[in-house]
Amino acid sequence: MIQVAAVLAVFVGCGEKKQQPATRDTTVPAPAVTPDAAVAAAPTTPTAVPDAAPVRVEPPPPAKKPGQDFIAEINGLYRVVGCGHLDQPLPEALTRDPARAKKYEQVVDRHCKMLRPQIDKYREDYFGKARAWFIDHQPKDLPKTVVYAFGGGDLVSALVAFPDATELTTISLELSGDPRRLDTLSPEQLDAALAAFRKEIGLLISVGSNLSTNLSDQQRNALASQLSSHLLGMATGGYEPVAARYFKLDDKGAIHYFTKEEIDADTKPGPALGSGWKAPAFAQSFYNVEVEYRAPNDPTIRTFRHVGWNLGDDYLKKHGQLLAHLDAKGKISICVKGASYLLWTDSFAMFRQYLIDHTAWMVTDSTGLAPNFVDPTKLEQVAYGRFDGPPTGYGFEPLNGSKADVAMRKMWAATPHKLPFRFGYLDRKGQSHIVITRPK
Repeated sequence: MIQVAAVLAVFVGCGEKKQQPATRDTTVPAPAVTPDAAVAAAPTTPTAVPDAAPVRVEPPPPAKKPGQDFIAEINGLYRVVGCGHLDQPLPEALTRDPARAKKYEQVVDRHCKMLRPQIDKYREDYFGKARAWFIDHQPKDLPKTVVYAFGGGDLVSALVAFPDATELTTISLELSGDPRRLDTLSPEQLDAALAAFRKEIGLLISVGSNLSTNLSDQQRNALASQLSSHLLGMATGGYEPVAARYFKLDDKGAIHYFTKEEIDADTKPGPALGSGWKAPAFAQSFYNVEVEYRAPNDPTIRTFRHVGWNLGDDYLKKHGQLLAHLDAKGKISICVKGASYLLWTDSFAMFRQYLIDHTAWMVTDSTGLAPNFVDPTKLEQVAYGRFDGPPTGYGFEPLNGSKADVAMRKMWAATPHKLPFRFGYLDRKGQSHIVITRPK
């Protein structure tokens, strides 16, 4: 089966008036510069001192954690691949040689100019119309811990849908990647790697879907494309990284941060987590990443983690660390979309049950929980938009007429609710849809 990747859901503008709930700000965080107050003239000087140039207001750094901090390398990817901090120079490793610095600048400028129109429209649609819709439909006591399953490189959708989140975890077959190779690339190699990245993210910031072949290719890119997709999402949302570490989960689900010594000793590329996927070009130490981030000039430190994991029953039975880790979070906010309808099958029953047991509020497209799996005395589901069956041409045809398909169509046939943007997959007729699942 060809699996459509769980990457992004582009929120398509509908031209209606933007909602502005009074309790929360729905806008993108402000740029990362704040002007100082004007400097007063010295009493003995007849000429006034000019206003000070704008400077960054630096909140306190995040608390120190064990393990090697890769913030320098992450900031390099954020600037070069994710097009963040465009007002700042390129990493020193790319500019220390004056003869090549200009070439690097031209390569990166061209890359960011190619992405800029899509980023600008994405910000307008996502962080305007769609974020307002989500805020309007969420409970006031929504948990700030979020799990986004089958999330691929799609951090930005979670930043839109859960603006108050302080801990956000994405889970997918895609692996984060080694951030250290940027400094080793010549201008020509960097140009080729950035071109490959733009191809690999496919429709990431235009129509919100991608092919598994593209995501598999990301495992081989020198620029840690999966991680770079997350950083592109941060930059698009106006957030910035402040610390970054790689980790594994121990048998009890606790986080172990890798030390420099452990990372340096792990040099053999690891295996892929799914059949049919290309093996990564990096070691297992770089599968899972934690990036602490914040909105500029906001002292709140938020935590994003990407966990590379196979959510199928066969894998979870042998590798129980992830469910142990997730169980410890208790009731949480959940997002599922672009999940190839895997939760409709018996092969993903364990993770499906986890979602049922731990949801405090869940938003999905049609690839989430079908009503036939939900106890209506414990959970209620509210559908928005329209759904008349899975999209065609991606190998989902065998699901037509299944219990999940029939239950989904029946639920949407009864809904009067419209959806003013796209979220995840379109159905077979190109229609947008969402279902919210919540405890009764």
